Amino acid sequence: MQTRRVGGRRPYRVVIVDDHPVVRLGLRQLLENEPDLELCGEAEGAAEALSVIEETRPDLVVIDISLKNGSGLSLVKQITAQDRTIKTLVSSMHDEALFAERALRAGAMGYINKEEAIDQMVSAMRRVLAGSIYLSPGMTDRVLQSIARGELEGGKVTLEQLSDRELEVFELIGKGLTTRQAADHLNLSVKTIETYRENIKTKLNLENNNELICRAAQWIVD
Repeated sequence: MQTRRVGGRRPYRVVIVDDHPVVRLGLRQLLENEPDLELCGEAEGAAEALSVIEETRPDLVVIDISLKNGSGLSLVKQITAQDRTIKTLVSSMHDEALFAERALRAGAMGYINKEEAIDQMVSAMRRVLAGSIYLSPGMTDRVLQSIARGELEGGKVTLEQLSDRELEVFELIGKGLTTRQAADHLNLSVKTIETYRENIKTKLNLENNNELICRAAQWIVD
């Protein structure tokens, strides 16, 4: 198959990592209409994604946060650690206010909510490929204010106090997974998950497991 060329150069190569086939299909069709972008691979989980990335050597990887048997944020960290020339863009339905900064700290060049217009996805890809950070205008202001403060407001009990892994466990609890199921999903031991659960309860001032489950379930619904 002959590679398309735009202005004398090959299109940017993109890998899509998302556990929803419909989402991957939509992005695949989107890229087919962009002469400077081409899909070179896709995956639904972290392990599969790393294999595809090694094989295709993409310029950009678009990653969902919740993956099949893995975490999008952890995947971003792995990609960044292995090859900093590969840019990553996180695309998710998760709360931008909670996850955008985490995505940037993990090494991603941008965060876009899946509810954004489709043309914004293309703009986000091109901006990241150009070496710039992509965030929504509102999130950009929030991040700048956070940097200016240098830290979270003292005593404020929010999910922002949770580590990336604790937040992953919290999400799985909200989805109804047992400790064993969460351990299997994240490839961790049951004891490790139990430790994360205790840390979450401490940070969120929750008295017991019932309060933890209710808080997590409420967050998922919200």
